[in-house]
Amino acid sequence: MTTTGRATGRTWRVPMVARATDEDHRASTPLELLFDLTFVVAIAQAAAELAHYIEDGKVGEGIVSYLTVFFAIWWAWMNFTWFASAYDNDDVPYRLLTLLQMSGVLVLAAGVPAAFEQRDFVAVTIGYVIMRVAMVAQWLRAARTDQQHRANALRYAAGTALVQVAWLLRLLLPERLGLASFLVLAAAELAVPWWAERGSMTTWHPRHIAERYGLFTIIVLGETILAATVAVKSAVDDEDALGELLPIAAAEAKIR
Repeated sequence: MTTTGRATGRTWRVPMVARATDEDHRASTPLELLFDLTFVVAIAQAAAELAHYIEDGKVGEGIVSYLTVFFAIWWAWMNFTWFASAYDNDDVPYRLLTLLQMSGVLVLAAGVPAAFEQRDFVAVTIGYVIMRVAMVAQWLRAARTDQQHRANALRYAAGTALVQVAWLLRLLLPERLGLASFLVLAAAELAVPWWAERGSMTTWHPRHIAERYGLFTIIVLGETILAATVAVKSAVDDEDALGELLPIAAAEAKIR
């Protein structure tokens, strides 16, 4: 039988048990929204670097670099979101581990320019591993107190930890193996949930998941709007470019 499993009053630590999948009024918490804001920084960095590559005519190279960075952002966000849907007990250890993940996002964001310009993925990898190690700790907490889903939680923890070791070892490989090794490890990351969910399924709250996906989509679309605003500002500063931009904008508005 699932319960809400939420910290109340002065309780600083509560058992991490699966929350009810039919829990009423289940919405994104302030902590989750703050978590999303840190991802805005990382996505903005990646989008800005992609724009520079497109301006320089290096579209293909820019897209490849963007997708590798965005995978780290997206997958870390996904894993936290699905875990929180099942096990958000909002106690002090949970909050601290979530804050640790936020710090990992910021480290990743700081490393985005080097990843694009110098193919230096050290900071991006370290930031990503910080986020994922925090998730390993969360899954171990769940395994300790949720006996019904203990096997799932242990598989998540073991699979995630093993792949993080592989990501760190990847930094030692020559640059020519960078893309191939990335594809292999990305496939390994995607395989962990498939392996972990064998047997009984972890309890996810469908409405909560739907809301979280919607919010992340808004974040990504917000970066598109920001880029469009910057383009308009640049065109306003350059009267010649503004003349070219206005017919395009009018045509797009007519199509819509």
